[in-house]
Parts: sequence; structure tokens; C-alpha cells
Amino acid sequence: MSDTIMEFAKTFFILFFELLALFVVVSFIVSLIQQVISEEKIKKFLNRPNRAVNYILGTFFGAITPFCSCSTIPILAGLLNSKVPFGPAMSFLIASPLMNPVVVFMLWALLGWKITIVYVVVLSIFSILTGIVFSKLNLLESYKGVTVKGDGFFSNNQGSRIKRALNDAWAFLYPMLPYLFVGVFIGAFIYGFIPTEFITKYASGDGVFSVLIASVIGIPLYIRPETMLPIAEALVSKGMSMGTVIALVIGGAGASIPEVALLSKLFKKKFLFAFISAIIIVAVSTGLIVNLIF
Repeated sequence: MSDTIMEFAKTFFILFFELLALFVVVSFIVSLIQQVISEEKIKKFLNRPNRAVNYILGTFFGAITPFCSCSTIPILAGLLNSKVPFGPAMSFLIASPLMNPVVVFMLWALLGWKITIVYVVVLSIFSILTGIVFSKLNLLESYKGVTVKGDGFFSNNQGSRIKRALNDAWAFLYPMLPYLFVGVFIGAFIYGFIPTEFITKYASGDGVFSVLIASVIGIPLYIRPETMLPIAEALVSKGMSMGTVIALVIGGAGASIPEVALLSKLFKKKFLFAFISAIIIVAVSTGLIVNLIF
């Protein structure tokens, strides 16, 4: 028993400090990038004449900008109020919580570069397609035309760029620490104390039903990727289907309760239904594709 506890403690501290260092470094680099990319520049790029390029840019800017709904939704409102094309703005909305650099690099560190590349490629395609479909469905008519206040990342403009990036890295890290701690703790616990046979017997399904259930469960749980990814690594190592875990992560990060609550201030129920349905479709599809490949 003492050996198991020591192994648990070793796994916890190694994984926690590795992810902590990764989070700080990536947040610092992203802050430097974001200081160059202002909200006005995003509006300008998404208003380009080439509509196809606009969807790609919407996905790209969503991936490299806000880390959470408290930033994503206010910026989305600003884009729509500035008459940015609706479809690319929706691609921005889908990509923002699911493809931010911290999630991508954590995924790379924990599950490997192959699963990360598949994850990014599939979600990029779905972000673009969702934007196109939402535009074709004319969901813009569901927009209420209001603004939402939030802690956007464009507000920090004092000091040198390096100093601002350091401040931003700490500002991003501080609220994430509890989630990171909990995720690593649960992941280390699974590593040390949950038998492989238990996971394989009760939670290793890789079919459509298992992936669908995982994606739906993720939404009310509000699982932040920073919490779930360490757990995901442990579950995969114990025999759980990688696609099922990915579906759980996408469901929780893509349509969290706080994000849906903020979106309800901007849009009518018709849009909310379409948005949640899109996230579930993206989660299930990505999970099945991952299971098919791996």
C-alpha cells in the first residue's frame, strides 16, 4: 500500500509541475501574439471580400485568442455589433474554447502529437462547417443585438510587451490552478488506485452510443480541458477508448453551462438549441473519427 501511495505522489508532482510549466510558457507566448492582434484587426480580417477565407480566419482567430467564455462571448458580441459576417463569427465561437493553444499543447504533452493533429484538423473542419451551416440557417435573426461585459484580453495595455505577457500568463494561470490541481489529482489517483480491469470492463466502449453518452455528460459537468486532460491521459492508459474521452472533453469545454448562459443573453432559444446540437455532433463525430483512426 505504501508503494502505491508513493507512486501516486510521484505521479502527481511530476505531472502537476510539468503541466504548470507548460501552461505558463504557452500563456506567455500567446499573450505576445495577442498584443499584436487587436479586436479591430480581427474585425477587419473577417470582413474581407473572400467569404471562404473569412471562415478559415474566424477559426484561426478563435483558436489563438480567448481562453474561456468570459472573454469569448463579449468579443463575439463586439464582432456581431460591428457587422462582421455571421458565419465566420460562428466559426470563431466554436474554435475558441476547443482549440486554444493551452488545450492543444496540453493534449500534445499528454496524449501525443498524432492525436493532437487529428483533433486540430477535425475541429478546424467542423468549426468552418458549423459557421457555414449556421449562416445558411439564417440564425443571425436570433441575435438580440445586445452586449455582454467581460474580462477581455485586450484590456491590458500598460508596461512593456514582456511585462504585459508575464502579467497575462499569471492572470491566465491563477484562476486555472484549482482546475489543474483537481485534474492532476484525479488523474494520479486513477493511475495509482483504479485497476485496469475495472476501466476496461465498465468504461472502455468505443461505439456510437458510448461516445454519444460521453459528449452529453460533459455538458452539465462543465469539465474544463485543464481539468479533464490529465484525467483523460489516465483513463486512456487504463484502457478507455481515446475517442470516448475526447468526446467528453469537447462536450464539457464546447458547451459549458456558463457559456450557454452568456449566449442566452445574446441569442434566442432557437440559436441555443442549434449551438448545443452542433457541439454534440462535433463531439460525437470527432470521438468516432479518433476511435476509427486509433
